[in-house]
Amino acid sequence: MPRNWSEAEISAIVEDYFEMLALELEGRRYNKTEHRLALMDTVDRTKGSIERKHMNISAVLAVLGLPYIDGYKPYSNFQQALFEAVQARLHDDAVLYASLTGEAASVGEPIPEFRIDPEQVVDPEQVYVDAPLPPEVTDPKLPEDISRIIRKFEPPAERDARNRMLGKAGEEFVFELERKRLSMLGRQDLADNVRWVARDDGDGYGYDILSFHGSGAGYEASRERWLEIKTTNGPKTTPFFITRNELSVSEENPEIFRVVRLYDFRRKARAYRLEPPLADRVRLTPAIYRAYP
Repeated sequence: MPRNWSEAEISAIVEDYFEMLALELEGRRYNKTEHRLALMDTVDRTKGSIERKHMNISAVLAVLGLPYIDGYKPYSNFQQALFEAVQARLHDDAVLYASLTGEAASVGEPIPEFRIDPEQVVDPEQVYVDAPLPPEVTDPKLPEDISRIIRKFEPPAERDARNRMLGKAGEEFVFELERKRLSMLGRQDLADNVRWVARDDGDGYGYDILSFHGSGAGYEASRERWLEIKTTNGPKTTPFFITRNELSVSEENPEIFRVVRLYDFRRKARAYRLEPPLADRVRLTPAIYRAYP
C-alpha cells in the first residue's frame, strides 16, 4: 500500500510547484523534467508519484478558482494535508496570491491577446469557441473535511466580483475584440459604434458591451449584441456571479443578450459564451439574500 506523503515531502513539492507556476505566469521558460529530477533528490518518490502530486496541487488550485500549471491536469484525489499546505502557502505570500487572483499586476501590463482567424470569422459566436462544462465537473463533490477548509477561503465568485481591476481589463479586452472582429468582417461602420456601456453609461444596464452581429446583410448584420463580461484568472470551472438585473435583462432580451466568460485571463485569455435561458446553461444558486428585520 502506498505510504502517505510526509509533511516535509508535501512542503517540498508545493514549493517546487509554485516556483514553476510563477515562471509560467511570467512567460519564462522552465523544464518540468529538470524540476522533477531535482525533487526526486529531495523526496524518495517515483516519477509517476511526483507527477500525480503535481496534478493534485492543480486540483486544489482549481477548487480555489486559481490558475494552475499548464500540462498538469487537475487530479482530485488529494489528501487534506496537501490542501492545507497549499492554503498555507497562499496565506503566507500575499503578493503571490494577489498575482494569481489578478488583484495585483505589473505596471503597464498589457491585456492578453486573443487571436482571431480571419478566414473563420463568419458567425460572431465562433470567436468564443469553448463550451461551458457540465455541472458535475464545475461542482465536484468533496469530502466534508476539505469543504470545511475551503469555506475559510474567500469564494472565487466573490473575489472576482470585487476585483474591479480584473473586471475592467476583461471588459476592455472584449471591447477591443469586438471592434477587431467587426472590422475584419468588413464592417468598420459597426466597429466604430461598439460601445463600452459599463464604462461610459454606468453599470445599471445589465450588460457591459454593446456590439453588433456583423455577418449577413441589412438588419441581420446590424442586429445588436449585448455582452455581459465575467472575467477570472482561474480555470474554466471557476464559478461567477450573475446579478438579478443581469438575469432579468437576459430573460427579456434572449435573442441579443450573451454572457462572455473569460477565464485563464492573465495567461491565455480563453473564453466561452452563454445564451439565455441561462438557467438551462448553468446551475444558478442563491448567493445573497435580502434580510428584513
